[in-house]
Formats: sequence, C-alpha cells, structure tokens
Amino acid sequence: MDEALKGRDLISVLDLSGSELDALFGIADEMKKYAKSGTDLLKNRVLATLFFEPSTRTRLSFETAMIRLGGNVVGFADPSTSRMTTGETLADTIRMLDSYSNVIVMRHRIEGSARLAAEIATVPVLNAGDGSQHHPTQTLTDLYLMRSEFGHIDQLKIAILGDLKQTRSASSLCFGVSRYKGVKLYLISPEPLKMKQEVKDYLEKSGIEYIESTTLDQYLGDIDVLYVTRLQKERFADPSDYEKYRGSYIVTTEMLQRAKKGMIVMHHLPRIDEIPLEIDYTPNARYFEQAANGLPVRMALLSMIVG
Repeated sequence: MDEALKGRDLISVLDLSGSELDALFGIADEMKKYAKSGTDLLKNRVLATLFFEPSTRTRLSFETAMIRLGGNVVGFADPSTSRMTTGETLADTIRMLDSYSNVIVMRHRIEGSARLAAEIATVPVLNAGDGSQHHPTQTLTDLYLMRSEFGHIDQLKIAILGDLKQTRSASSLCFGVSRYKGVKLYLISPEPLKMKQEVKDYLEKSGIEYIESTTLDQYLGDIDVLYVTRLQKERFADPSDYEKYRGSYIVTTEMLQRAKKGMIVMHHLPRIDEIPLEIDYTPNARYFEQAANGLPVRMALLSMIVG
C-alpha cells in the first residue's frame, strides 16, 4: 500500500500532486474488486462523519467505503440531532470526535471550516465539501472517470456548464485539472454566475487555457467532456434570482447529435432539469458511472490515509 498519503488531511484537491493522484487512481482500480465483497484492510478503524449540510451520494459513498474496508462509522447527517443545537462549538465537536475516530469526514456550508477542523484534530480530516470552492473527493471521482474513459487527462477539452460561481465541484475541478498538461477549459454560464475570479487567477497562474462564454453551441464540436452543474438554489439570497436563471442551460439530444464524437456528459448530481431523462439513454451519459466510481475512489483514499 502506498504510504505517501498516510496520516494526511485532504482539504483541497491541490493537497495532492500529480503523482499522488496517479497512485490513488491505481489503487482505486484495485478497490473495484472489493466494492461488493469487501476486505478487512481497515478492521477496527472508525470513520466519523460530520455533515452540517445535506448530502446523499458523498455521505453514503464514504460510509459504504469504510464499511467495505472492514471499518466502522459514527457521526451524524443532521446537525439538529447533535449538541450543536445547544451551543456546542465546532471546535469542541471536532475535539470530541477526534478522540473517538481514526479519520473525520466533514461537510459544512462555511468556507474554511474543513481547514479549521484539520488544525484542531490530531486524526486526518477529509473535506466532503465546504463553502463554494472545495470538494476534493468529488473532483477525484470526476478525474478518475475521465481517466477511465479516455485513458488520460492530459490534453482533454472540458466544458463546465451552469452555475459556476456557487458550485464547489466546478471550482474544485478547475483546481484538479491544473495537475495535468494541455487541458483546455470552456467555462459556460450566465454572466452573473461566472466562475469566481480567484479560481480564474489560479488557472492563469497554472498556465491552464480557458474560454469564458454564455453559450455552448460553438464549442460542441471541440469538447471531450461536458460537465454539467445544477443551479445552487440553496445559495441564492433572492429566490427570484434562482427562478430567473432556472432552465438557462438544458442538455438536449439535438445538442448531442452536433457534439464531437465520443464526447461524454458528466454531472455531480443531484440534477434538477438541466439533464432530461432521455439523455440517460444516450451513449454520451456517464453521470451514473461517475457517481458509482465514488466508492472505489473513496475506498482508495481511506486506505491510503488511514491504512
């Protein structure tokens, strides 16, 4: 088992080098054979989950990964059932679970909360999404799907479509592709929902070419990956703004007929109306495989950090 990540936190995908990503993906390939049958690699280890925001795929994927590795899970998915409703601080909650567990997985709406937790805890802290910028394990899953599909990530042309300002998986993916050579990004969104400037500054610093646009049509013949995001309804201060942009970008079968041969459609899920059900039956759809890959990827991550 690769020792490079043992005992480390994962707050941003930028915490991992390109070679570490390659090693993790190689172990994820191996973990696929244990995704159903399981192993005792992490027997008697405990994963603590702190989900201060709703989550289905990420939480269940982490919990299943730990169980398949032979470990156990404690924690909560609804903060209203925790002592934080009586005023317990995040720091005290982290200290408590630090004494109970071998690794902590946390999701929080406030940017920087995962880094704060990592500073307090003595066990590794894995960021399951904080604020609107970092969601490293989603990005690992996304990159793993691209690697599995194309055999490489270098030189891919990737369009990220939708609410780029508020979708942390979109920002995190931009950070993730900076570890690869020759990637070109097409950032497609309504003008008020453009990618945050600090993310674009990082892309420029890293030498990643990107194009910003409000329309996708002219790029369909070029892109290898169409990464679709949903409008982050819960992050709109004014509900009328959400309604204004709802339905701005909907993937259609007609669009796919004009797309580059072999282009795949990805989505971080859950979807709303941006990908209609009929797209599920096209050869382009990969979002269910993408979600399924979260299990071996998180098994690989846990095994490398805790094992």
